Amino acid sequence: MRPVARTSRRALLRAAAAGVAAMAAGCSGGTRSVQVAVVWSTSELDRFRQVVGDYPGGSVQVVSAGNDIDAFLRARHLAGTSPDVAILPRPGLVTEYAQRGWLSPVRPSNEYAVPNGLGDLLTADGRRYGVWVKAAHKSLVWHLPSMLPEQPTDWDALVERTRQLGAIARRDGGPAPLAIGAADGWVLTDWFENVLADVAPESYNALARSDADWQGGPVRDALDRLAGLWSIDGAFLGGGRRALLTQYEESVIQVVYSRRAVMLCGADFTADVVVPFQRGPEAPTTFPFPGTRPGGGPLIVGGDAAVAFAGSQGGVELVQWLTKADSFRPWLRAGGYLSPNTNVPITSYTDADGRKLAREMQAPGTLRFDLSDQLPGAFTGSDGVGIWRIMQGFFADVTDGVGANEAIRRATGQLALAARNAGGGR
Repeated sequence: MRPVARTSRRALLRAAAAGVAAMAAGCSGGTRSVQVAVVWSTSELDRFRQVVGDYPGGSVQVVSAGNDIDAFLRARHLAGTSPDVAILPRPGLVTEYAQRGWLSPVRPSNEYAVPNGLGDLLTADGRRYGVWVKAAHKSLVWHLPSMLPEQPTDWDALVERTRQLGAIARRDGGPAPLAIGAADGWVLTDWFENVLADVAPESYNALARSDADWQGGPVRDALDRLAGLWSIDGAFLGGGRRALLTQYEESVIQVVYSRRAVMLCGADFTADVVVPFQRGPEAPTTFPFPGTRPGGGPLIVGGDAAVAFAGSQGGVELVQWLTKADSFRPWLRAGGYLSPNTNVPITSYTDADGRKLAREMQAPGTLRFDLSDQLPGAFTGSDGVGIWRIMQGFFADVTDGVGANEAIRRATGQLALAARNAGGGR
């Protein structure tokens, strides 16, 4: 049995307010608007509101649930005011809610297609309960061209370049080789997943299964490779301790604004942070996360999925509309959006980077879905718990002088225990 997540007072209050707003909207004008709960905020929230503003089926009310949409939706369910639709950031929530009977099955339009394996993540008992509506490309390294004229083409080149830049930083006070927002555990799991998909691609998906071996060779090999890079003297601005207090947004600013770091491993949505903080005319660019072979690195993607709650025919219809190839056209035109729908034409992207990422998404056989988002229960990670916390502990060890073998022994033992506590693993 999975542990039941606690619902915070803040989530209850936010959910209650949103429920009152939903009922008020339903009573106005004699027609009920469709309500959608999302994790997005700021520019992403604005763009999505533009998208559903074109929905031909009626008015759509969009509510931002904050960072913990799971707690928000549990509170709404307890209050009997579930929204019609939710956009969920983890496929595990889709299957869990489906098994609890909270969701209606959905059927995408005939214009919808996603890369192999992604659709299966949103099914339960042979029925589809969710559709992917937004993708995140998570195998990118950001930098300013003037700060890194020659990009590392493979892992060994990345390690060597980090050593060189670290030595210069220690000697002359130059920029650190790497920026890393280690205060946000998902940043570290993204690093781990990219390395794991490169060193053991055949074992990557197996770790999402209930019988996963978290103390086996593939996990150890990936952690050993990370230890070799992260333990380089001078790799991070202020060292590992400072990095563990650095949030993701601040790490982006270190590269694009203060220029105190050279490289940042970050998803395509890093662009949302870049825009307001870019200094001067020079724009950052990206190169693929370096793998063991030049040009042959991993491709990790995350995604947001739309679900319809039980009893809401309006929600089912909106979810189906969101799978049409042109539904997200306003967001495509504005930029900062990557579609999981391979039927969306490459020409729909207005910028060269968007077209490049879309082509990579559509290339067969190279894609792996974010592993931590597939894990069950609390193991999936959030602030201070699960795989996020374990990776922060590992990062602290290897940047604080603990030997790689000991750091790996500690981390794999904690990973195996967390997997067992979540109802699987060994």
